Amino acid sequence: MNIQWFPGHMTKAIRMMEENLRLVDALIYVIDSRAVFSCNNPLFDKLIAGKKVLYVFNKCDLVKEGDLSRWCASFDEQGKTYVKAVGTSGDCSAIVEGLKRVASDKLARFGERGAKVSVRAMVVGVPNSGKSTLINAMCKRAGAVTGDRPGVTRGKQWMSVGGVDLLDTPGTLWGKFTDESVAKHLGYIGSIRDEVLDVEELAYAFLEEVSEEYSEELKNRYALSAVSENTLTLFEDIAAARGFKVRGGEPDLARTARCILDDFRKGRIGKIMLEKPKTQGLVLKKKG
Repeated sequence: MNIQWFPGHMTKAIRMMEENLRLVDALIYVIDSRAVFSCNNPLFDKLIAGKKVLYVFNKCDLVKEGDLSRWCASFDEQGKTYVKAVGTSGDCSAIVEGLKRVASDKLARFGERGAKVSVRAMVVGVPNSGKSTLINAMCKRAGAVTGDRPGVTRGKQWMSVGGVDLLDTPGTLWGKFTDESVAKHLGYIGSIRDEVLDVEELAYAFLEEVSEEYSEELKNRYALSAVSENTLTLFEDIAAARGFKVRGGEPDLARTARCILDDFRKGRIGKIMLEKPKTQGLVLKKKG
């Protein structure tokens, strides 16, 4: 599977971020907890260099706590500051406090003079990582444009909450995926538009990757008597369980594929983490 997607607006987004770096004290780097390694955008390396960074493990309710703790330990070893969040919960106070923690030197300087000052932060992340949803939760209002598809936020948007000024930015990918598993994982979590993907092939690859470790979750979600070791058979079993058929009684694989991916993205199958540093040897480079 060869997945490549880099719309023109993403080039403009990176340029806009670079132009506004001087305006901010720190970056909030939003990561989908299900694909921590794949959400590490190499185009952000220049943005991170020399800046304070708060990493946010977003959608942490969609993975098991024990799995996420491995990534937390990896970040601790690298000296990275992070918080966990569920943007859809409406409670993102930990992000505000975490941001003030990484910018404590600035707050202390102004505090010594008896002056109050806001911390200015740029929010970055790959498409569909939940940046705008987090900002809306922090601001307690639907101020940033959100959606369930990548690439919804297109322009620069500033918002203020609790002594913090936030600059929302468009979700951004990089121009060429050299690691096929990264491309697939970004496809699974919805960071790449389904319209540019072979959705059936993507869903097949997803089942092939997770069916062994998460067989119970698949069995329970789709009321299967067993999870076949043959991926195509499993695919067809899910189609039959859901009653998805085309004319002639053949399984409707296109509809089944959309169902599987939608179920995963919305956490209906269960708590599934695609990347685990201990088992896959995935460790992010220290970037801030």
